Amino acid sequence: MYNPIYILIASLRALILIISLLFIIPVYIISTKLGFENTPKRAFRIRRAWVSFARLVLGIKCEVRGTASDSTALYVCNHRSFSDPLVLAGYVDAHVIAKAEVSNLPLIGTGAEMTGVIYVKRDSQNSRSAVRERMVEVLLEGKNVIVYPEGTTNGNLQVKPFKKGTFIEAAKNNIPVVPVVLEYKRKKDLWFNKGMFTHHFKQFGRLTTRCIMEIGPPMKNVDGLALAEEVEHWTNNKIIEIHSTWDSDFHKELKATAS
Repeated sequence: MYNPIYILIASLRALILIISLLFIIPVYIISTKLGFENTPKRAFRIRRAWVSFARLVLGIKCEVRGTASDSTALYVCNHRSFSDPLVLAGYVDAHVIAKAEVSNLPLIGTGAEMTGVIYVKRDSQNSRSAVRERMVEVLLEGKNVIVYPEGTTNGNLQVKPFKKGTFIEAAKNNIPVVPVVLEYKRKKDLWFNKGMFTHHFKQFGRLTTRCIMEIGPPMKNVDGLALAEEVEHWTNNKIIEIHSTWDSDFHKELKATAS
């Protein structure tokens, strides 16, 4: 049973975000009808502003290490929570590959489409192939793309095996891959074995959510499978490095394992 105070806090936060989307989405749509150009630069600027506001409302406090690449890149990030894009999109302007189910979410789906999302049906090989083709097109147009190569959120310390398709395409088209690690201090912030609404109340019923995000160096390899292995290895090592010096729930696990 959840603490009523936590339910109240999480509910108020959700209400504030819904109201903000009810305002910003119609204003954006109307402004484009009135002649303001719907450019990626403008869309990303609005997205950055809104995700910064959302992080403030949700109490997300993140330490960011490293910076985005100066050149076009495929960003690959481990996946912990549905709040991951709120953190990453605040520092990287990129099109996001997301589960097709997101398109059915009120307001969130509309806002995602406005700022460049590529949907994939996880159970459809045709959808995944089409998304990879579209991903390459977007990258070759000089636009960044973000993917979560685990394919789903993960509550374990180490990542799930990365799906190789995006890495094969990156290697084939000489596209640099930039690994990103995003880790949360408490396991309550991880989304696994529970629904979205349950996760929202559990994560955002408390005052703060603390995380660390590190953007790594661009990586290239003519062999897509080797590239996937290199990026996965970097990601796992960085996860352990972050938690080994952080008073997190995973840090306690690491200490118990070491002893």
